Amino acid sequence: MTIKADHRHLYLQVIDRLKSDIETGVFKENEKLPSEFELSKSLGVSRATLREALRLLEEENVIVRRHGVGTFVNPKPLFTSGIEHLSSISSMIETAGMEPGSRFLKATETVPSDEDLKRFQCDDEDKILTIERVRTADGEPVVYCIDKLPASFLPTDFVDKKEVSLFSALEQSGKIHVAYAVTYIDPVGYHEQASPILNCGRETALLVLKQLHYDDHDQVVLYSKNYFRADKFSFHVVRKRV
Repeated sequence: MTIKADHRHLYLQVIDRLKSDIETGVFKENEKLPSEFELSKSLGVSRATLREALRLLEEENVIVRRHGVGTFVNPKPLFTSGIEHLSSISSMIETAGMEPGSRFLKATETVPSDEDLKRFQCDDEDKILTIERVRTADGEPVVYCIDKLPASFLPTDFVDKKEVSLFSALEQSGKIHVAYAVTYIDPVGYHEQASPILNCGRETALLVLKQLHYDDHDQVVLYSKNYFRADKFSFHVVRKRV
């Protein structure tokens, strides 16, 4: 089918054609696309039409345009999940047919900051535990996790065990049940701390999920900041009309 075979706007036809070419392997993941001049000529459209199509494809994260370098095909995310359900990173990795793993980095105890006192409604004498881990898929690092919570919420031997699920450890005593979370998602570029840990170059974007986990009494019991490789993960939400 040529670009001018139907009555839709030309830029929509260009989008469909480029998506089809990517899907069928004409243009492969991480491959550089031909120049705007070459693409517009081969598709039989103006460069203005092509630019509008490329702009929308970039918004959809299908391609990425690097200033002074060119336009590249983004790899498809290996893991995808709806954020309306509180599912674990491990289950997302398992759903993709890969082996989840965890690499413990460090755990530190500090006195609560003013923000911690407000967030967890704890006392000045309480200790705040910060745990840093890397989650892996088939041994490859894909998520850098920073978790903060009052140390008293966890068994005293949690840090020694390292591989135990944080949710399971939280609920071990039977006094805490994680009921829901409020999540904030921010896209970021290169991150001086997280990107090297995840073996990311400067061209690889990250998705930061900041989550406040609440118990059945609407009390915050865990604060998480997780850095996901944007080339590996995508998130979606189902929105219902009201």
